[in-house]
Amino acid sequence: MNERYSRQILFDKIGEKGQLNIEQSNVTIVGMGALGTHIAEQLTRAGVKRLNIIDRDYVETSNLQRQTLFIEADIKEMLPKVVAAENHLKQIREDIQIRSYIAQCDDKLLNEVARYSNVIIDATDNFNTRLLINDFAYKMNIPWVYGACLESTYVQATFIPGITPCFNCVLPQLPAISRTCDTVGVISPAVTMATSLQVTDVLKILSGNEFTPKITYGDVWNGEHQSFGFSQMKLDECDTCGSNPTYAKLASSDQMITELCGRHTIQYINEKLNRPAIEKFVAQNGLLHKSNAYMIQYLYDDHRVVAFNNGRLLIHGLDTVTEGKQFVENMFG
Repeated sequence: MNERYSRQILFDKIGEKGQLNIEQSNVTIVGMGALGTHIAEQLTRAGVKRLNIIDRDYVETSNLQRQTLFIEADIKEMLPKVVAAENHLKQIREDIQIRSYIAQCDDKLLNEVARYSNVIIDATDNFNTRLLINDFAYKMNIPWVYGACLESTYVQATFIPGITPCFNCVLPQLPAISRTCDTVGVISPAVTMATSLQVTDVLKILSGNEFTPKITYGDVWNGEHQSFGFSQMKLDECDTCGSNPTYAKLASSDQMITELCGRHTIQYINEKLNRPAIEKFVAQNGLLHKSNAYMIQYLYDDHRVVAFNNGRLLIHGLDTVTEGKQFVENMFG
């Protein structure tokens, strides 16, 4: 028996065979914030062979309260979340294979990264990205695990193509998820509840245990927890899992400019604005800036701009796409 995983192997629902399956598995995690860091650490410790981690953001001070892989040094070094996460995960287990992607999650990236994954895990705070994952997972016949938390509440569900209805079908039954932790906050016990349920279902899938997925939600502050089945909720007209699926969200996932909900931040993508172009722009305009191997941060018109090497900009202090377009036009003409 492998001593490292001995306690997990002794659990009879996993055993030697289940552990072997886990150690051969390939998992994609979309989002490396509160949910993603908890999940990535648990799966690394559980013995997963390979993690593909996707996130578009970098570590900030407000993350440290609940995003368990990050430390103050990551902020000082201006590290993208996936880079910091990979560093810390490899300190936990040297042999884990990690592929990190500092990027906006879209259909093209999922097709490159996740098409051979055993399971995809939603660790985002973005509704449109969840719809994208749902379409991709059902098109490619890959199970995916949903989770969310807000204030002191949490919700979790697992969707298995060919077995369960999809996210679109059950959406009317899910708790309201229009707000974000950037607007109303979140406490770490709610994060832990969501991720514990997510990782439990992931381990069931990876170890070869059949199960009937449920929607589980609750409020840790009030001590209220509920779960219910959803196997009968499939909609025949569903665009994702119905009789004539169109997977419409895959076609609409490529957006040049978007609002980051609750962040007072606009994301703008233009491959022409790569690192050499931004370095030239900053130098020509004499802008205050700092940089590392992954990004350049600078101030323009009292707004902080983070420019990643691949032409993706985060413009802080803006709330609408219209404001973003005007700001970009003012910067670059």
